[in-house]
Amino acid sequence: MSTPSHQRTRIKVCGLTREQDVDAAVALGADAIGFVLYPRSARCVTPARAAQLARRLPPFVTPVLLFVNAGASDVIAACAGVAGATAQFHGDESPEECWRASDQGRIPFIRAARIPVGPEGARFDLVKYAHDYSHARALLLDAHVDGYGGGGQAFHWSLLPPSVNAHLVLSGGLTPANVGDGIRTVRPRCTTLAVDVSSGVELDGPDGSTLKGLKDAGKMTRFVAAVRAADAAPRLNTP
Repeated sequence: MSTPSHQRTRIKVCGLTREQDVDAAVALGADAIGFVLYPRSARCVTPARAAQLARRLPPFVTPVLLFVNAGASDVIAACAGVAGATAQFHGDESPEECWRASDQGRIPFIRAARIPVGPEGARFDLVKYAHDYSHARALLLDAHVDGYGGGGQAFHWSLLPPSVNAHLVLSGGLTPANVGDGIRTVRPRCTTLAVDVSSGVELDGPDGSTLKGLKDAGKMTRFVAAVRAADAAPRLNTP
């Protein structure tokens, strides 16, 4: 599948909890800001807090609300409180459940596809998944680990099908060091490509782990620079 040479990789920064991180991501040119509304996540914010943070966003930066197996009424109510919100379904939601929770398509939504880590990733039928969730604006590709969310792990991008008729969002273990390789590997396989980063741009804790929900402006700067460098590089027409 060929890719237009002028295409720009869109960037979503997810799991934000602080005003300064929202402002920094916007200043760097992020296209979307993600707020986690899954109570079991360390990055969780309430719908009211998500709405408060989203009010800082300028026009044309999309707020994305992440849900895991939430009830349709809860999704619709949360999205009603955030102007221009897109929903992201990251649990076990069926196509029918996504349709109901999106208020029958009135709320644009992204569906996460949880790709197994390791060789098992080759058995995930992403083409069928795209067909089943054809009402989704895009499919977000994340690593399938215990719980929900990629846990900072990357799956094997090269095992994805060579051609998927869908807009894809590459996620799962992305960092400033590897996002360029991810873009070059996945971009020729889909209609358009975006990237989604969370743990890869978080502050380091004293024990070496990341401080979940607290973003590092320097890492975000390097991440965006790596994406733009990949955009500027020569592109292949086949994976």
